[in-house]
Amino acid sequence: MNGSSCSASLGGANLTDTHKALILQLTASENCTWTIERPENKSIRIIFSHIQLDPEGTCESENIKVFDGSSTNGPLQGEICSKNDFVPVFESSSNTLTFQIITDSESIQRSVFIFYYYFSSGTSIPNCGGYLNTLEGSFTSPNYPQPHPELAYCVWHIQVENGYKIRLNFKEIFLEIDDHCRFDFIAIYDGSSTKTGLMGQVCGRVTPTFESSSDSLTVVLSTDYANSYRGFSASYTSIYAENINTTSLICGSDKMRVIISQSYLESFNYNEDNLQLNDPTCRPTVSDVVEFAIPLDECGTIKEVEDLSITYTNIITFIASPTSAVITRQKHLQIVVKCEMEYNSTVEIMYITEDDVIQNQNVLGKYNTSMALFESSSFENPILESPYYVDLNQTLFVQVSLHTSDPDLVVYLDACIASPTPDFASPTYDLIKGGCSRDETCKVHPLFGHYGRFQFNTFKFLRSLNSVYLQCKILICDSGDQQSRCNQGCVTRKKRGISSYKWKTDSIIGPIRLKRNRSANGNLVIGLLHQTPAEETQSQPFNSLHLFSLMVLALNAVIVTTIAVRHFANQLSGYKYQKLQGY
Repeated sequence: MNGSSCSASLGGANLTDTHKALILQLTASENCTWTIERPENKSIRIIFSHIQLDPEGTCESENIKVFDGSSTNGPLQGEICSKNDFVPVFESSSNTLTFQIITDSESIQRSVFIFYYYFSSGTSIPNCGGYLNTLEGSFTSPNYPQPHPELAYCVWHIQVENGYKIRLNFKEIFLEIDDHCRFDFIAIYDGSSTKTGLMGQVCGRVTPTFESSSDSLTVVLSTDYANSYRGFSASYTSIYAENINTTSLICGSDKMRVIISQSYLESFNYNEDNLQLNDPTCRPTVSDVVEFAIPLDECGTIKEVEDLSITYTNIITFIASPTSAVITRQKHLQIVVKCEMEYNSTVEIMYITEDDVIQNQNVLGKYNTSMALFESSSFENPILESPYYVDLNQTLFVQVSLHTSDPDLVVYLDACIASPTPDFASPTYDLIKGGCSRDETCKVHPLFGHYGRFQFNTFKFLRSLNSVYLQCKILICDSGDQQSRCNQGCVTRKKRGISSYKWKTDSIIGPIRLKRNRSANGNLVIGLLHQTPAEETQSQPFNSLHLFSLMVLALNAVIVTTIAVRHFANQLSGYKYQKLQGY
């Protein structure tokens, strides 16, 4: 790491360091520039975990700028000043990264803590970040409760239903203690981005709680190269974001959630003690609202299976406190909650009866499904790398999971297609269609409860990038219905009057990318093969034999090109896929 002439202390940083923490003490009218040069086949990540600049200064007069390249003339990656409300993080895959710090003329002390390190972009840490879109859930740092990995940067995006916000509760945080959380820290953002809305930057031994202002929240874990501890364990739940006067219903894959406002109960002279489900032993949780979390297979929930739908119903009954053995002055209320799973959606229906007056409230939702890759038929350890790099003709195992508490549902893979692009525009290639294998290497596994499974050998699309995306159309049936579409198996052509499935959705995963050619020792070889100085001294001088060899190779290239042009000219327009042998 190189520094310009200024009063900031570099702390002994040099080019041989694979990671370095810098504490920069800056004064007025500074103009300092540093350049980081990365090793070959590595990327650079630089984190400004603590910034104390002139709070009254403008972003134009006092700032930190990060450039991609070896000088300030390179592309600008971003600009930081005292007005930013996020922890700045930059990554570069180019050979060098440059940052410049400019301060104004105010005579105040400034402090900037910078941490940079090199990492391999093709590798990832298991369970490091992800997308969480269920109504409630939990997640932990990698390896928890064992020590967290070093040089980790993990991002979790949490998204709940529209109209709700998120309450995030840390059950445990055990990170390196520092007054400014400069070394290992957790950053929480109010929204779906890490670029704005910082709610807190925490470390040490604390158990904070955060509440978002919208339906999305982002959590970041950043660790350095020393002092690894247990990490963290967190859980979240969605809470109603508006000042409701009545009730709200959310239908999920494993439960129905009914939220009743305290003001609504008070308007009828009721409280939570007056409420009960079909099973009175199932009780609500009480905070600023009263909430019932009703499992689809417990608490007296009634399941009805019809030709085109599965419906789950429960009833919340308001038990009046009698003023005498003969009369009551409280209204008789019932809330009938009903989740109906239909074609391509989950229709949530709630009937609220008030002395025989029924009010309907309908909202939309869906089953929660996920799709994952595995390296073996045991389907034990999912592949978490994204993108995932494979060899041609490598066998991949794919599992689509239905996340529900209803044990009587099965998942059926009706169709699975591959595409080189995430929008699945042409070209596409059928792996499964009508429940039947359409590829000679594809094998559909038997029905297995909440899991749909198949395997195939990897391939690449001709005349396109070496990326493949998978999309599966899933049918969900009642396991007790022997005439359902799921139990019909492979159907080569449509049959009139065949029994229907109960629900249908799509699941997508990707990209899966092909590795480049590998050398004999298994190392990835990218681009031209360069000789070492020792190899160059052993090489023979260029002579007529080399020239003759080059001429033969050139002639062969012309012949192959001519054959290829004639071959493609005779083909129909469109794309095909190419099955190649593995290396």
